[in-house]
Amino acid sequence: MKRLPNEIVQFFQNQGYVIVSTLDRNGIPHNSCKGIVEIKQDGRVYLLDLYKSATFNNLKRNPRISITAVDEHKFRGYCLKGRAKIIPVEKLKPEILRSWEDKISSRITRRLLKNIREEKGHPRHPEALMPKPKYMVVLTVKEVVDLTPHHLK
Repeated sequence: MKRLPNEIVQFFQNQGYVIVSTLDRNGIPHNSCKGIVEIKQDGRVYLLDLYKSATFNNLKRNPRISITAVDEHKFRGYCLKGRAKIIPVEKLKPEILRSWEDKISSRITRRLLKNIREEKGHPRHPEALMPKPKYMVVLTVKEVVDLTPHHLK
C-alpha cells in the first residue's frame, strides 16, 4: 500500500467524480464515472457504484483498477493505480450510505444555485434520479502517477 500525501487526498476529495478504469475479459480498458466516498492517507480509496454492470464484472475477474481525476482549470491531475476489493452493499455501515446521500444532496444544491444564477446545465437534476448504491469498491493504491506536465510543476 502506498501512503498518499495530503495534497493528493485533498485533490481527490474536491472532485465531483473520478474516472475508474478496469480491464474487460479481452484486456481492453473500460472507463466509468464514480463518486469517491472517502480517501485516506494510508492509501485506501472508497468508491460507491450505483450499478452492478461492466465495472463490477471486470473487478470480479481482475482486481486491477485505476482512478483518474483532472482539474482542467489548474492543469493538474493524478492517476491512482492498485487493486480493488468489492464490498456488498449489505455489509456497508449506515454512515457510509448517509455520507453518500449527503454528497448527492450537496451536488443537487450546487446545481440548483448555478441554475438560479442562469448558469444553465442539465435541464433536470440527474443526481436526484440516481439509483441507490449496489456495492463499494475499496482501492488499495500501489502507484501514484502525477499527470501534471513536468514544466508546470
